[in-house]
Amino acid sequence: MTQGLQRIYGRNDLHFITCSCFRRQKLLDTPSRKNLFLEELERLRESKGFRVEGYVLMPEHFHLLISEPSKGNPSTVMQLLKQRTAAKFNRERKVPVGTTFWQARFYDFNVYTHEREWKRYSTFTTTGDASLVDDPLDWAWSSCRFYRNNEPGPVVIEFTE
Repeated sequence: MTQGLQRIYGRNDLHFITCSCFRRQKLLDTPSRKNLFLEELERLRESKGFRVEGYVLMPEHFHLLISEPSKGNPSTVMQLLKQRTAAKFNRERKVPVGTTFWQARFYDFNVYTHEREWKRYSTFTTTGDASLVDDPLDWAWSSCRFYRNNEPGPVVIEFTE
């Protein structure tokens, strides 16, 4: 998935990031794990100084649209997010320390044109191929409610034009 991936940082681009659970297992299948993930994402957003423009959590992976942080880079953010959430998830699952939760690495590409595609994407991801809900507003773990109803969620969304 990431072979030959070139990360381009330092230009203040937005980054579309996706990462899977280990072997695409449905390890994000409980509300408590999804909520823990979002709580940690918000803590990192505040401490590392980056914007979250969108997110979608699904049972076996997630998608983020973030700016470059003021401290570190998107790889730093992802490393911390994966380490901290894996430790909490593994404690909750009562598995040995060091048990793999996330797939190694993550996929990232720079977003050069800023269209409202994220809004459309986050709205339909949970209803299309994933078939998680009939109406995207019924999925609590995405930024769809922010974009559709301007409803605040557990992660502050800062959408720039």
